[in-house]
Amino acid sequence: MTFREDALAGQHIVISGGCGAIGLGVVKKLVAHSARVTMNDIVDAAEAQKRLADIDPGKVQYVKGDLTQLSEVEALIKTARKKFGAIHTALCHIGMVMSGPLLEITPTQWDQTMAVNVKTAFLLGQAAAKSMLEDQILGHLIFTSSWVAETPWPEIGPYNASKAAMNQLMRSFARELADKRIRANAIAPGIVSVGMAKHQWDTDPVYKSRASKAIPLGHMQPLDSVSDAFLFMCTPAASYMTGSVLTVDGGCSLYPMD
Repeated sequence: MTFREDALAGQHIVISGGCGAIGLGVVKKLVAHSARVTMNDIVDAAEAQKRLADIDPGKVQYVKGDLTQLSEVEALIKTARKKFGAIHTALCHIGMVMSGPLLEITPTQWDQTMAVNVKTAFLLGQAAAKSMLEDQILGHLIFTSSWVAETPWPEIGPYNASKAAMNQLMRSFARELADKRIRANAIAPGIVSVGMAKHQWDTDPVYKSRASKAIPLGHMQPLDSVSDAFLFMCTPAASYMTGSVLTVDGGCSLYPMD
């Protein structure tokens, strides 16, 4: 085990997009290290409970909500604080990707990608930071970025752009909140071996060939390497970091793959 089992004892962490393949792995890692977690997503409560079946129900709660809407972000924060108290860390994790050449992407697709990937991060980061100030917490905002913010992957242009925007949003939060003792950082994973990336790897030979060339370490990223990065960033071991992007991508960002 990388850290002691009580490494996050006393911490209340809120995460958006917690029911996805990566998000769920992060939640399990945080709870395993004694955090209390409020997780948000848009799936029904019954489905969320199925995915949380092997997690101590006393340490996690699920709050359904569309975080592109300010009212639902505010409801998430209120519900989180009511059950587990002050929020110490907010993980702005929710994200989506639409595939297609930029010349074929519609304005609606662009707007939806920016709303889910960037607007939700802004709204959750803002609301969480306000609650930290109110509760006098030396808090932390953590954003899920991506290596493609620096090295764009073909045919997911809106996603590439949204992650670049997220990095600058994170740095802006870090700059403005440093004197208030609230930090902001981002974690940039690579091509992770769960969810849609794994499905494409297994079913699309063209994608697998391109992705294989893009990973200098030679294999898809294990989920544990992503959740370990979040664990580290949530512990006091990262307490002097703010405005940083922690890239954990197997070297994908070292050079263009084509």
